[in-house]
Amino acid sequence: MTTPFQIADRPIGSEHPPFIIAEMSGNHNQSLNRALEIVDAAADSGAHALKIQTYTPDTMTLDISEGDFFISDDSTPWKGTSLYDLYKVAMTTWEWHAPIMERARERGLICFSSPFDATAVDFLEELDVPAYKIASFENADIPLIRKVAATGKPIILSTGMATLAELDETVRTLREFGCEQFVLLKCTSTYPATPENSNVLTVPHMQELFGCQVGLSDHTLGVGAAVAAVAHGATVVEKHFTLDRAEGGVDSTFSLEPEEMRQLVIETERAWQSLGCVRYGPGEAEKPSMRFRRSLYIAQDMKAGDVLTEENLRSVRPGMGLAPKYLDHLLGRRVKDHVVAGTPMSWELLG
Repeated sequence: MTTPFQIADRPIGSEHPPFIIAEMSGNHNQSLNRALEIVDAAADSGAHALKIQTYTPDTMTLDISEGDFFISDDSTPWKGTSLYDLYKVAMTTWEWHAPIMERARERGLICFSSPFDATAVDFLEELDVPAYKIASFENADIPLIRKVAATGKPIILSTGMATLAELDETVRTLREFGCEQFVLLKCTSTYPATPENSNVLTVPHMQELFGCQVGLSDHTLGVGAAVAAVAHGATVVEKHFTLDRAEGGVDSTFSLEPEEMRQLVIETERAWQSLGCVRYGPGEAEKPSMRFRRSLYIAQDMKAGDVLTEENLRSVRPGMGLAPKYLDHLLGRRVKDHVVAGTPMSWELLG
């Protein structure tokens, strides 16, 4: 049984609708005004939180444009640029953090960030963020995880690429440094990801192994994988978010637009509502429908002593007579009194 907890005033757990995070990442396209528009659009879509990222190019990599530091992989949307130039374009300027977080508070959104090194954690502590996110590429950075865990804030950690042994070490580190309020997000670190490599069945397995809340960091297109994850117990869903994919941006190709985010919020909550509990038999809402089951009715006027046959005793709707399973037992029996067509069959009619 996983223990629920809160991020700011929002409860996280299976007894509550899934916590939906809109990830801005670099979709601000180097514009604070666009970043603030993304905040407003996330709030209007019904998302519960907005997440940003805290780093500089120099805290992420070296200013080298060749060899290991140049992206030539055809499978990524960032082919043809250096790591340094990518992070220079994608970074959220640190001076923007305060106005972004203030706008989020005004719009009722919980706002927090992914720090990528110790200086980012110190900066975010000055802003008193309510939680932290550890990105997949940092989930094995034990020194960073120790520092974040020591803040005492809730942590959401993406598990992309991590082996079971690495995750075990990470979770042990979180707990050793005092963090029990954390969520592991099943994540596939491809951009975009496909439904086929999402493997959402890992969600309940991870819950059982680590005894914690588990969610999904989803890079697929659409909302299907997220809905499936919620159906398997995910309590948090994170999706990259943009105003318009056609306007471009470092993450735009696998980001949701506002109407899609609205559908994500609606459909994941519906999936959560549909889980219910294990039960059989008619629920309270179904009881009025019981009358539309089939049952046995007298189909022709009958006189006292007449024999029940397949012509005068039929299985029809509604369901106010004896169940159809008794038909063979009743055929050949006699009625004791005059009976009109449309009378529900009962044992009292027999002679």
